[in-house]
Amino acid sequence: MHTALAEELGLEFPIFAFTHCRDVAAAVSKAGGLGVLGVAGHSPDGLDAELRWIENEVGDKPYGVDLLLPAKFVGSDKGGLDRAALDARIPEEHRTFVADLLEKHGVPPLPADAEVSPEFSVGYEQQREVIELVFSHPISLIASALGPPPDWMIETGREKGVKVAALAGTVEHARRHVEAGVDLVVAQGYEAGGHTGLVSTMVLVPEVVDAVDPIPVLAAGGIGNGRQVTAALALGAQGVWTGSVWLTTEEAETHPVVKEKFLKASSSDTIRSRSLTGKPARQLRSAWTDAWEDPHNPDPLPMPLQPRLVREAQARISRTAHKSPGAEDLVNYFVGQVVGSMSQVKSVRSVVEELVQEYADTMERLDQWAEGGSD
Repeated sequence: MHTALAEELGLEFPIFAFTHCRDVAAAVSKAGGLGVLGVAGHSPDGLDAELRWIENEVGDKPYGVDLLLPAKFVGSDKGGLDRAALDARIPEEHRTFVADLLEKHGVPPLPADAEVSPEFSVGYEQQREVIELVFSHPISLIASALGPPPDWMIETGREKGVKVAALAGTVEHARRHVEAGVDLVVAQGYEAGGHTGLVSTMVLVPEVVDAVDPIPVLAAGGIGNGRQVTAALALGAQGVWTGSVWLTTEEAETHPVVKEKFLKASSSDTIRSRSLTGKPARQLRSAWTDAWEDPHNPDPLPMPLQPRLVREAQARISRTAHKSPGAEDLVNYFVGQVVGSMSQVKSVRSVVEELVQEYADTMERLDQWAEGGSD
């Protein structure tokens, strides 16, 4: 499973693992792939500690980070808005709807001493401190989700020898990223968890490969076994960008109730919804997404108003999902359609080994077929 990109990054396998869990990121890098830590929502101090922990775990093995850098959002024409300005734009109707939804499901308020996760900032300048911080660490890759990276981020990457990547859901997005100067493009299909477009992986990847050649492309969306890895490479990708498959691993910090839901879910149990971030993001369907999809209820607000609106509500749901049936019905998380194949809890190393072994088995079978043999 050797590709030019994998060799350039010093990887044993061209398996890139996006995750919000430092343990998963480190374990993938130690297993021969490249763990990519999603850093949206981290405070600078907290992020610095997370990256130092990863470095202590992986030694000289490579790892990367991923940031949410949307090009369009409420206040993007002003470079972003402060909290007071954002709060002023949230309609009272939406606040009432969220409060009523939690009351209907019997979700208790947070204790006075409860911590709520930090908000993620949007806007290049608002995230400059975080971007400068991650560049002060020995990362090998930095990826931009939702938009092309700013010029200064690409320039810093070149100065420090860090690969700059960007996720694309259409050929147009991919071309825009290349024009901005990225080193590689992640072609993410409709099947993927999190923010996705409307084009399937099977269609998108070869389109992007042809459109941005010779820039290397990673395939993302619906990849959870070695046969799918083989297919991605056959489509012209130089590696795979995976995410959902790590959510049910032993190392994952996925909420226990959500993890159990994932293990029982089928590939039809996800939905693209704006209910968490304000932009379409594939996640597990739940009473939460059903409520926001109901045409009688308010529509989700655009980013970053929606995440600001629901931040405390999500903390309340998560905190009590293990003991409150109502909160259990509401709780969910981002995940792709490959969730239907995620039926067992395994270690990260086992997942990597299975991806590689099934890839090898598939290639052997294809070689036999090419030679006119059969299994």
